[in-house]
Amino acid sequence: MSRPDRDVVGFAPVSTHVLDTVVGAPAAGIPVRLDRLDGTGWRQVGAGHTDADGRLRDWVPARQWTAGRYRLVFDLGGHLGADSFYPEAVVSFRVGDAATHHHLPLLLSPFGYTTYRGS
Repeated sequence: MSRPDRDVVGFAPVSTHVLDTVVGAPAAGIPVRLDRLDGTGWRQVGAGHTDADGRLRDWVPARQWTAGRYRLVFDLGGHLGADSFYPEAVVSFRVGDAATHHHLPLLLSPFGYTTYRGS
């Protein structure tokens, strides 16, 4: 099935996946923001929420995606609780080749998180 917005503007090859390692399941509904560093500071280029499988893809317009420095900001308070040790997780990364897919998973627990470059 074709999505009209995808056909018109296209989406950047960037995705994420949040897994809650305590319960051993995807973390649905996590708000995620993507910022790019430009000459004046960080500027938001995309935002969304993880789906039922903890994934977020097809969320950043292709015109917003170029080589440069980015950061994913995961708002964890709603999932881990308002008094959680990590109210947010920030993953900063560099894009050299904007045509290459960048997948950045987040493995999450109340007192730690980890990430890596996925495929």
